Amino acid sequence: MNFELMASMMCAHYGNLEKEVKDLEAGGIDSFHIDIMDGRFVPNFAMSLNDMAYIAHAAKAPLDVHLMIEHPNNRIGLFLGNLRPGDTVYIHPEAEYHPSTTLQSIIDAGMVPGIAINPGTSVETVMEMLRIVKKVMVMSVNPGNAGQMYLPYVGKKITRLLALKEDMDFEIYWDGACSADKIREFAPKGVRGFVLGTTLLFGKGKPYGELLKNIRKLRF
Repeated sequence: MNFELMASMMCAHYGNLEKEVKDLEAGGIDSFHIDIMDGRFVPNFAMSLNDMAYIAHAAKAPLDVHLMIEHPNNRIGLFLGNLRPGDTVYIHPEAEYHPSTTLQSIIDAGMVPGIAINPGTSVETVMEMLRIVKKVMVMSVNPGNAGQMYLPYVGKKITRLLALKEDMDFEIYWDGACSADKIREFAPKGVRGFVLGTTLLFGKGKPYGELLKNIRKLRF
């Protein structure tokens, strides 16, 4: 079964970020997930613009940039100017007065437009944007920190989105508390990719290639 695996780089070892990037690429990671937090939209700070720019320079694989910031349109040019055509940029619709304007800026820059949906955000409130974006990232935890517990009602939201994705032409991605059982359950249903953090990838004391190989060999 073909599904994408993205490394949540906020969980990486920052003592040697270049080695982390190279080891993950050698291990077969599909893309690098970059969490940008401003301490306002979410109650935490995570990766910086410079972290993102460095990984974009060091990596061959695409970047998935997750903007957890207020009013991203005010600063979207800073991020787009440090990315490469084909990279993905997610925004949270709740963070912007006119999210479609920000999404159009992402499209015009040659990036892949995406939205991230918080656990408390209903599908109905983002329905119009589903025809604009190419990726919908469903948060299975409240954003802002790694290592949180899965919120079970998110599964019903994914079921609703799966029923819409063919008609509206978008793919669904999973972010938060991603365990092997979640991949076994939702990959066969049509979820395209999974963001891997401390549950399956980081801090395990094993080579990334071995861990990623085992994930791809999961039995369905």
